[in-house]
Amino acid sequence: MRVNRGGAVAPVIVCVLSVGLLTAACGGSGGSAAAPAAGGTTVKVALSDAGCRPTPDTVPGGPVTFAVSNTGSGSVTEAELQKGGSILGEKENVTAGIDGTFALRLDPGTYSMYCPGAAKDTWSFTVSGAAAPTAAAGASLTAATTQYHDYVVSEVAALTTATTAFTDAVRAGDMTKAEALYAPARVHYESIEPVAESFGNLDPAIDARIDDISDPAQWTGFHRIEKALWVDRSPAGMTPVADKLDADVATLKSKVATAVYQPAQMANGASDLLTEVSTSKVTGEEDRYSHTDLWDFAANIAGAREAFELLKPALTAKDAALAQQLDTRFSDVTAGLDKYKQGEGYESYTAVTDADRRSLSNAVDALAEPLSQVAGKVV
Repeated sequence: MRVNRGGAVAPVIVCVLSVGLLTAACGGSGGSAAAPAAGGTTVKVALSDAGCRPTPDTVPGGPVTFAVSNTGSGSVTEAELQKGGSILGEKENVTAGIDGTFALRLDPGTYSMYCPGAAKDTWSFTVSGAAAPTAAAGASLTAATTQYHDYVVSEVAALTTATTAFTDAVRAGDMTKAEALYAPARVHYESIEPVAESFGNLDPAIDARIDDISDPAQWTGFHRIEKALWVDRSPAGMTPVADKLDADVATLKSKVATAVYQPAQMANGASDLLTEVSTSKVTGEEDRYSHTDLWDFAANIAGAREAFELLKPALTAKDAALAQQLDTRFSDVTAGLDKYKQGEGYESYTAVTDADRRSLSNAVDALAEPLSQVAGKVV
């Protein structure tokens, strides 16, 4: 889930796109810098305590790759390209010594580069010239974006049904049933989490952890109920939280029905799902009370793979070796997870040894590097 680690929820994000604008996903991981988009412009964004001035700060319309680096700041670790109050693309978790990129196809206009926590946190960025020519996406990428929309809608429909079953059990005070339904409901959310994150405060309302919230009294969503079930050992008082969770999921369902996706958005969204794995699933902090992290881990990987598989025909045409490498590394991660399958789900994360956690982490890292290159190939 996406938050500012200082405690406040991150600014509103809107990833529903206007015609003619290809965006990267709202979200991303630090790590190896991907290659710039072919035929485009590279803009350097150096994060520091002072700010994040884009260099150059004026570029022609078309494909743009933002190369984000951290010059040593411990508090400024994120760069966001914004326009009209919407985040069009970003790179998070860029800690000291880490580089990362995100790719966009931009139309002319005035944008801003935002880096929360910096002395000057907002810098002007201009795209000049005529409207950016539409990418020659071809039939395979057009089909990919349409099918990804259908996939997201399907997952959120399943999330709605599974969440209602879970919250009904919570409202009925049936702890055994509620505990059994918690993880199966969340897999549908975790598979499309970057999309949910694009709708501002909706993701924190559904998925925030206690350390992501400045006021614990305002904590809502899955993890609030998780604590009630596994730590407090009682769902008493959780009916309002359950009701709000249902309402928030219903809002998500209405938003994804009309959402529009572009190839680069799908690719960077897949990378963002790997960030979720590496920053909160492998560590065990996501489902710290129920220890159902492996369910979420697998859902993040499944969602990333879905986006990759839809983009694979176009990627293969441009870089067959990269597509083959990603096939292999997705299989490696899945094989590592399969050891812990238990019926329709997974064992408790407490069953995973430190050595196996390192092995899973290494497999995710090996997948993340080539996956970060895909957006630049399809923008």
